[in-house]
Amino acid sequence: MRWGAGTVSSSFADELAWGGKKQTYPNPDVKLWLDRMASRGWTAPTWPKDCGGGGLSKEEAKVLGEEMRRIRAKPPLIGFGLTMIGPLLLQYGTDAQRHRFLPEICRGEVRWCQGYSEPGAGSDLAGLQTRGVRDGDHWILNGQKVWTSYADKADWMFVLVRTEFDKPKHEGITFMLIDMDQPGVTVKPIKLISGYSPFCETFLEDARAENAHVVGGVGNGWTMAKALLGHERSMISEAFNESEDKNELVKAARSYVGDDANGRLRDGVLRDRITQLTMDKTCLELTLRRTKEAAKLGQQPGPESSIFKYYATELNKDRTALLVGILGPQALGWDGEGFDSTELDATRAWLRARGNSIEGGTSEVQLNIIAKRVLGLPD
Repeated sequence: MRWGAGTVSSSFADELAWGGKKQTYPNPDVKLWLDRMASRGWTAPTWPKDCGGGGLSKEEAKVLGEEMRRIRAKPPLIGFGLTMIGPLLLQYGTDAQRHRFLPEICRGEVRWCQGYSEPGAGSDLAGLQTRGVRDGDHWILNGQKVWTSYADKADWMFVLVRTEFDKPKHEGITFMLIDMDQPGVTVKPIKLISGYSPFCETFLEDARAENAHVVGGVGNGWTMAKALLGHERSMISEAFNESEDKNELVKAARSYVGDDANGRLRDGVLRDRITQLTMDKTCLELTLRRTKEAAKLGQQPGPESSIFKYYATELNKDRTALLVGILGPQALGWDGEGFDSTELDATRAWLRARGNSIEGGTSEVQLNIIAKRVLGLPD
């Protein structure tokens, strides 16, 4: 490693707990940290205690977060259970659903994935064709989902299915929770240009979901989808906002480009580009902080989350592209001698970032939402 960069190394995943039955812990301290924090409810510090959380106020949770950052502690648990389906169940779930699913999320016992996009319904999510037919206390599901992040590692999936077939496409959709470990659920990873395979195809062939696991009521799936997408887009923007070392670009530039006689980066254009990205990131941080303050007053994520998602993902694409430019020829490696692990990780991160403007809703979709629902522009 030539510079103390914040790019994600291949061993970094071993230091994070996603939870679930399929998780392994190469570093046993990661599991120990998870168990100790979960015993206090601090994997989800503001969730109610009877749902496995810590029952802390927003102010107490802020202090906890500050102390964890002070000692450079990694989050004890990450994943879609905490950032997506958990908040949705707290808002719309029944008492039975909250007490059934939230405690095991907090303990890291179950990992979740999201069944939204389909081969013919990606940007046009309301065009989904996966069918759900009522069968007593269950629903029989048939269809295909695609770009299902980490479906091969998940235990449960929250999924949108069409349950009423004679209604307009935004109606007749239902939001359900299904067990992935059952006959009729098949998962196939999709290998990306970066070499990683976080996304999957998920096939449902007479898979079953309990009627008790319908969230928000039959036919109200679009309302659930919009609410959850708000949480997802806020989560994505915060993840990219916090993912890298703020000095990463400067460290890399000093190592690969060098300083002039005055101790400044030798390339003036590069100085300007790094400065602009730093200013843009600061603007994002301040705007996210303002939104968090509004959340303390009970305001849920709205269409403004599309601004965060668009800005953060485009910013991450620009950042990774600039980093690869700084590395120059050392960013051309894929494997073998002549390239260290940090250089190889930076190249893969740049390639992976190309998908940032697609996942969670394309940048084009986000701009349309901003134009219509934030700025109030006509169609």
